[in-house]
Amino acid sequence: MGETNEPDQPAVLTERLDRVLVITLNRPKAMNAINGDLSNGLWSAIQELNEDPGLTAGVLTGAGRGFCAGMDLKAFSRGEDIGPMIKFIRAGAEKPLICAIEGFALAGGLELALSCDLLVAARGSKLGIPEVGVGLMAAGGGLFRLPSRVGYGKAMEMAITADPITAEEAAEHGLVARLTEPGGALEEALSLAERISRNAPLAVAASKQVIRATQGSTEAELWAIQGPLRDGVFASGDAREGPRAFAEKRPPEWSGA
Repeated sequence: MGETNEPDQPAVLTERLDRVLVITLNRPKAMNAINGDLSNGLWSAIQELNEDPGLTAGVLTGAGRGFCAGMDLKAFSRGEDIGPMIKFIRAGAEKPLICAIEGFALAGGLELALSCDLLVAARGSKLGIPEVGVGLMAAGGGLFRLPSRVGYGKAMEMAITADPITAEEAAEHGLVARLTEPGGALEEALSLAERISRNAPLAVAASKQVIRATQGSTEAELWAIQGPLRDGVFASGDAREGPRAFAEKRPPEWSGA
């Protein structure tokens, strides 16, 4: 949970690769700890992903030797505003967002990762919510999101022992979708995002929303959630373009509308 600022460097970087937006937490000397600048920069990047019809998916990663070590406690004590970060953790992104983890994702860093839809992690990386070890608790969604991702027992163990798990163990429990060798998480996440971006953007975003809504919703509630999303997808130009391209044996040209 670092404190060092990188002078003259944005706390969050973005790079567009065709239909994929790469978002990089850029406070490597501070282990990408969350301060006001990083909070605001990430929120701006998520809005870019949400609002640009030319983007289908995003990849969230961290510069340096790890993904994110959580809250910058000194910045927090100075009263720096991290409200935008909390908004992201609560709402996530409207489009698929893949987290690429090297080294560690701890405390608020893991809660950032849990706000993404898919996790790609390098072998040996540490994932955990160690807050109880310093008299705090994981109040950014980790306590109620982990049980559905790793199971009740493992979530409870992580929460009350403060001990992290490895990426390998996280994959065994379903938290990590793909494992890579160290140094390979971003490349694998980009490959996954590129595969997603070949599909119709509206259908991808709607499918993501329904899957996410399954956590804690009844089947009746899910039908109600799915209805307007389905109607929007089926009425879109992409819904006409997909079958037409299939019949004409050519790659579809998605408009996102």
